[in-house]
Amino acid sequence: MTSTKTLMRQEIEEIPVAAERLLTGGGEAVAAAAAMARAGGMRFMMSVARGSSDHACTYLKYASELTLGLPMASVGPSVASVYGAELQAAGALCLAISQSGQSPDIVRMTESARASGASTVAITNDPRSRLAGVAEATLQLHAGPERSVAATKTFVTSLIAGLWLIAELKGDKDLLAALQKLPEHLEAATRCDWGAAAAAITGSSLFTLGRGPSLAISNEAALKFKETCQIHAESYSSAEVLHGPVSIVDSGFPVIAFAAADAAEPLLAEVADALAAKGAQVYAVTDQVKQAQILPHVRTGHWLADPIAAIVSFYAMVEQVAAQRGINPDAPRHLKKVTETV
Repeated sequence: MTSTKTLMRQEIEEIPVAAERLLTGGGEAVAAAAAMARAGGMRFMMSVARGSSDHACTYLKYASELTLGLPMASVGPSVASVYGAELQAAGALCLAISQSGQSPDIVRMTESARASGASTVAITNDPRSRLAGVAEATLQLHAGPERSVAATKTFVTSLIAGLWLIAELKGDKDLLAALQKLPEHLEAATRCDWGAAAAAITGSSLFTLGRGPSLAISNEAALKFKETCQIHAESYSSAEVLHGPVSIVDSGFPVIAFAAADAAEPLLAEVADALAAKGAQVYAVTDQVKQAQILPHVRTGHWLADPIAAIVSFYAMVEQVAAQRGINPDAPRHLKKVTETV
């Protein structure tokens, strides 16, 4: 254990305050973005992002498809920046997510989408960034400075900002109310003790699982294990892991399974128990498992917001794993805070 708090730990503890700041100060921007999207017709959605921001887009894809009934597709930024291709994007609502708003490929794809007829929304922590400058509307994350290389505050606030926009477009009063109560749930999530799971992660390989919106959280968790702990983690849908990947599971193999209080929860619990029966050490964010071990978790009062609380608890755990392995999560090897890809 480190004797002083890492920047990553400090920023995890700041997440509830950052969420409160966004929910207090972001309403006007969300309303303006929603009005712009409605005026554009909004027949489908597309996203432009990389890394953690792309995982946020995966979460928003499920939120869009499950609440608005609008399909959402991730567009490779290189379509515009490398290949110079123009998409036929009229009627699309394009969400471009980047904590820095500086990566040239994200900026170029957003410019191209707008020129092709899409309504464009930048979700970024820097309202003066190049990305904000080329999009029609901007949702500022209000996360404050994020100094640790591993994104935590900006990932969570990206989820909240995007979900808020979708809830506004739907006019979903229950979801809008749940979002306003989210900071208190995130505060509780920072205190969930996942020490048992942290102690079990001693090797160099593991699985993370999810389904539906929680798959995006699984994806982000696998990335954070790689970034901060130098662990080879692979994320799978619980609907796919038994179709081939299960072959490498042996006694003691660690698995973290993410679930929300939604229709996929009992299905994920079944798979978690099936892996536990094969000898894996499975830790699950649900109390519906019988053989896997239950991780303490926070339910938010709305199934779409539950995954946001789960990633906060995970972040607190993965920082602990990095410390146990003698790794500084604030400065992962080979990485820097802002990656500008052409």
